Amino acid sequence: MKTLGIVGGIGPESTIEYYRLILDGYRTRVTDGSTPHLLIDSLDVNRGIAMLDANDLASLTNYISASVESLARAGAEIALIAANTPHLVFDEVQRRSPIPMLSIVQAACEHVRSLGYARVGLLGTGFTMRARFFPEVFAPAGVELVAPNEAEQAIIHNIYIGELLKYRFLPESRHAILAIIERLRKEERVEAILLAGTELPLLLRDAEPEVIPLLDTTVIHVGAAVDALVK
Repeated sequence: MKTLGIVGGIGPESTIEYYRLILDGYRTRVTDGSTPHLLIDSLDVNRGIAMLDANDLASLTNYISASVESLARAGAEIALIAANTPHLVFDEVQRRSPIPMLSIVQAACEHVRSLGYARVGLLGTGFTMRARFFPEVFAPAGVELVAPNEAEQAIIHNIYIGELLKYRFLPESRHAILAIIERLRKEERVEAILLAGTELPLLLRDAEPEVIPLLDTTVIHVGAAVDALVK
């Protein structure tokens, strides 16, 4: 059995969700009562956000790369970053990494393509919605990503940073984001919504609209991790 290293803490609640879902997925696939070998290095989300706010991607790369190297020294044979936004620097982190890494963006792209969607809404932090690291992977696969408008991005980002990362899940915030999703469905004609922020599914749990699928990048990434563990 391989040992999986998880760069976590960004944010903490979604890291807990990763741990739970990996255990559940593994136990479904491996029924002998065993559990997977997991190592978690929990980083400081506030430090990471400060680097993003300053557009200091070099420091963010160093911060995450040091975590991956620590996990490898502790025995991890494969690794993942349990968050979407830090994938801004994934390519460089992967280049430096002493062990293979599982990209949430690549896993999401393969999943969306397998479902046959061609036009998908992209929700996440403002950093993620404004950046090109998702479209650069999805466009060659024939999938167009549609981000909310600037005002909607500000709403989502403020909810994400001010509430979700602090474990606050408010009904009014859920309604606000669902309204944005509905506008994307009606006006932008998206076929599905990619929740490219690992805290967003925690807010929208049990609130999925019947008229449009919500694709959870946490669940998708966990599926790729379990596949890697049981190979």
